[in-house]
Amino acid sequence: MIRRRTFLIATAAAVTTTAGAGIVATYELHRTPAPLALVYRGPATTPGCPEAVAALLRTTSTRLRVEYVGPHEELDLTAENLSRALIFAQPGGGDVDAAWPRLRRHADTVRDWVRGGGVYLGFCLGGYLAGRPGYQLLAGDAEQYIATPNAVVTTTDDAIMPVNWRGQRRRLYFQDGPTFRIRSGTPIQQLATYPSGEPAAIVTRYGLGRVGLTGPHPEADASWFHPPRLPATDAIHPELGHDLIETTLTIQ
Repeated sequence: MIRRRTFLIATAAAVTTTAGAGIVATYELHRTPAPLALVYRGPATTPGCPEAVAALLRTTSTRLRVEYVGPHEELDLTAENLSRALIFAQPGGGDVDAAWPRLRRHADTVRDWVRGGGVYLGFCLGGYLAGRPGYQLLAGDAEQYIATPNAVVTTTDDAIMPVNWRGQRRRLYFQDGPTFRIRSGTPIQQLATYPSGEPAAIVTRYGLGRVGLTGPHPEADASWFHPPRLPATDAIHPELGHDLIETTLTIQ
């Protein structure tokens, strides 16, 4: 079987004039590789969470290549692999106490990479890990939303969370996600708030890099919901995840 690229080059290379003389023209196909987005997949997350984040990255308007990094993947979370990437995404799943001991050894590597210009995306647990204990990418910290005054969800069970996303009321999958306490005067873009007014999704800078974080899960698909207790109706919003990604990539 002739591969498509070989066929295209061969077709372009053989051109016959009307006089019968053979003219050979060779055309090389050039394509700039799409920027690389790395998604952590391993014991510091829950199956399904990395795949949902990867799907979100693959469908956003910026063309991206997506690969997984982790202790059981072809790529590990190393400075060399991060140096090839535009984005590193830390998915949700599990809690900080269980996840951080597995990730602690990568803290300096991730922090140095973001400071030098990398883009960090944190979803739920990944939002917590932008603070302390974690990669320490915030001028402030990430805190448990359900423990805040006037929280509308106060259980660690999965739930539907109403948020105000860029002035529009939306419903998203939520399970014990963070809110963010950022020092006064720190430049941030607040994309979404919880009903109590606490930040639910933010974008900020760290050194030369960019950091985009969300407490709720805009990457959640229908498989995350459990009708009738937890219906998916009007609660699946990948476009909000795309907004988080694209805003993080472009914030000045």
